[in-house]
Amino acid sequence: MLNCCRLVAVEDEKVLGWAGLSAVSSREVYSGVAEVSVYVANQAQGKGLGQALLKALINESEKSGIWMLQASIFPENTNSIALHARNGFRPVGNREKLGKLNGVWRNVVLMERRSAIVGL
Repeated sequence: MLNCCRLVAVEDEKVLGWAGLSAVSSREVYSGVAEVSVYVANQAQGKGLGQALLKALINESEKSGIWMLQASIFPENTNSIALHARNGFRPVGNREKLGKLNGVWRNVVLMERRSAIVGL
């Protein structure tokens, strides 16, 4: 569990999006590695909110000593893959049947971003 890096975008008391980090392991050796989650509500998509949230999350992660971010994205979510790529993430592989959504096994694209300022 990480005690940092939780962001929420609110307009007129409505949550339009959020971003956060989760630890990938409880082992000390991986203390600087975190899983990225970004969500933007349908009505707020295409307005730059995902970019703003992810950029702010990256900044917060580096202030908190995180040296590697990873994201698991469904392959058909090309907008999310492009968003992460614009923010320095690179694809490192495809994982087959990693998760289940509504009872259906789902593949994911694994992307990662190494900080240029933390852990060098």
